[in-house]
Amino acid sequence: MSANLKYLSLGILVFQTTSLVLTMRYSRTLKEEGPRYLSSTAVVVAELLKIMACILLVYKDSKCSLRALNRILHDEILNKPMETLKLAIPSGIYTLQNNLLYVALSNLDAATYQVTYQLKILTTALFSVSMLSKKLGVYQWLSLVILMTGVAFVQWPSDSQELNSKELSAGSQFVGLMAVLTACFSSGFAGVYFEKILKETKQSVWIRNIQLGFFGSIFGLMGVYVYDGELVSKNGFFQGYNRLTWIVIVLQALGGLVIAAVIKYADNILKGFATSLSIILSTLISYFWLQDFVPTSVFFLGAILVITATFLYGYDPKPAGNPTKA
Repeated sequence: MSANLKYLSLGILVFQTTSLVLTMRYSRTLKEEGPRYLSSTAVVVAELLKIMACILLVYKDSKCSLRALNRILHDEILNKPMETLKLAIPSGIYTLQNNLLYVALSNLDAATYQVTYQLKILTTALFSVSMLSKKLGVYQWLSLVILMTGVAFVQWPSDSQELNSKELSAGSQFVGLMAVLTACFSSGFAGVYFEKILKETKQSVWIRNIQLGFFGSIFGLMGVYVYDGELVSKNGFFQGYNRLTWIVIVLQALGGLVIAAVIKYADNILKGFATSLSIILSTLISYFWLQDFVPTSVFFLGAILVITATFLYGYDPKPAGNPTKA
């Protein structure tokens, strides 16, 4: 049963990661009549959907009792204000990160984005060492060097990429790259900070996600007011929304829940496999379907190095013989 859940969670992760990147990229480049949907409002709606999903999961864990659900939410959230406030920091950073991903995919093709975004492995590792005093092995340090080399190759300029970006993208490659790099740093810090909070308390991951979603909605609404307030007052909060927009929002809302399931049921090696498969699928679909990406030999070399680094980082060599106890 556990093996089935392991591969099911990984399959869902591959589907969610690949489809989110591709649909988000498609939705931000599709030419339509009328105003395009606002990414800031999409982030807020995704947070609200995540809260609803987590409440349903807590309801299920409390044996489908509304009274028990109310007691849990009251005891774990309202009665522990300081514990709840701790989630404000990572929540604000996650909200920034989610908005940056829209910016990145408005300016980069799906394949380049997918590979470059794996730099979050590097930032997460560095923050883990500095904030959690985590020790990295030789294989992990080697994988980080390989990862940086691979991403450098992927971002290496080529004539075909420059021509392709001029013809098919209205945005700037530099803006997209800066958005991805900032998202990588924010992802690394927020992820490690969240991990630290989870280790210090005994609250369930679903309760923590409700708290994250609550603050995320508040920060998201502040972003809507500051950056898109005039457009919202003119054309409405849900301007430009269509079926594709709702698909993107649902996939984004599912992201955190799927990762939580993978952490619970799978291991780093299989998670690395899922990430690698997602990169390959994104590259193929970006080339054949979206037709906004022309692969080069340098890109393929970089992608192979990134995939190798992903596997190597999760590799846990078995010690030879029985380890001696201290």
